[in-house]
Amino acid sequence: MSWTDLLRAATDDCLAALLEAAEGADDRDWSRRAHGLDWTCRQTLDHLALGLTGYAGLLIARPTDRYITLFASLDPQAPVPDCLEGLRIAAALLTSTVRDTAAEVRAWHPWGHSDAAGFAAMGITELTLHTYDITRALGPAWSPPDALAAAVLTRLFPDAPVGHGPSDTLLWSTGRTALPGLPRRTEWRWDGT
Repeated sequence: MSWTDLLRAATDDCLAALLEAAEGADDRDWSRRAHGLDWTCRQTLDHLALGLTGYAGLLIARPTDRYITLFASLDPQAPVPDCLEGLRIAAALLTSTVRDTAAEVRAWHPWGHSDAAGFAAMGITELTLHTYDITRALGPAWSPPDALAAAVLTRLFPDAPVGHGPSDTLLWSTGRTALPGLPRRTEWRWDGT
């Protein structure tokens, strides 16, 4: 699958899981902390919209040493299901930008100047990990699909351990779980180069 196809698949899968969580709980549940984060579930959704829009903006502006000056956030008064529409828009902006960006283009990110494929992988990582964080806090149980996790591991975590399922390895690589013989990481970062 192409990176745009993977990003679309991640968007559809994650939004379906988040919608299920939104329909199964009222807005006050979203003020709960997301699993393993200092942010609430609602703040985590806003972080996702900001991140996905920001990655698209970085690929468009192509700065060499800084973040872009555009910030996107979700309406804090909107019901959570409506905020998911905003998240879909942000993901579509990133998907279109990845599709339309030439292979030689690079843009700044603090964890490595990256190409469009790298920003797609970052977007997939953000979507899948924060969907995991939110669904762990609110239910239903959800984990990143192995095909998405495998692609992200190859692109952003080339030194990830082998011999474990891709989803479990991605969760370990990002400090969310332990693996047999490997304690949970307390610090981590991906390699966007």
